[in-house]
Amino acid sequence: MTLGFNASHIGKKYSGDQILKDCSFSFSEQGIYVLTGANGCGKSTFLRICTLIEEPDSGEINYFFDGSVLRKNLELKRRITLVLPKVGVFNTTVFKNVAYGLRIRGIRGPEAEERVAKALEFVELGHKTMQSALSLSSGETQRLGIARALVIRPEVLFLDEPTASVDQKNTRIIEDIILNMKRDSMATVVITTHDKEQAARLADYLLVMNDGKILSG
Repeated sequence: MTLGFNASHIGKKYSGDQILKDCSFSFSEQGIYVLTGANGCGKSTFLRICTLIEEPDSGEINYFFDGSVLRKNLELKRRITLVLPKVGVFNTTVFKNVAYGLRIRGIRGPEAEERVAKALEFVELGHKTMQSALSLSSGETQRLGIARALVIRPEVLFLDEPTASVDQKNTRIIEDIILNMKRDSMATVVITTHDKEQAARLADYLLVMNDGKILSG
């Protein structure tokens, strides 16, 4: 069974400017949803609303599982996660950065070590385990952010412009990571990007944000 969600008539204003207008879409099937559109069109705002970080001015987000709508509580928030375009890291090792989400959930010891090791191998950072996270390149830092999200095993993973500030090599690696997540049925993935070619490479479901609304690509 797949955790899904519906965006219904979402509207949002900032400083009097209408950013989102009547955005509606059903994210009910597992796969890769890519939301594309020009910079500043509201893609990131939409993700923050979908991840329950912000409240819409109008409309609603409803998550559902096995036909039942879920309450918007801490348990639900732990089943979804968002990776931002610029990943913040702690001044400690790569391992401890990735393990942080497990530690605050009370998961330690051999289970935590195994999950962190698998997440780092998945994003091709297994050889950097004991390195300082502050010494990573921008592309490696972005991959660390994805590992930190994956280690908590989200059912829906949101990636906001995951390759916006990385080089071509890391862009390729991150795209492969996303496709491998689909292969392994690890999570439903929702991505924003302004790169139309990347959108075409990754998307099972291509969406376009234009004039504050979501259109099927």
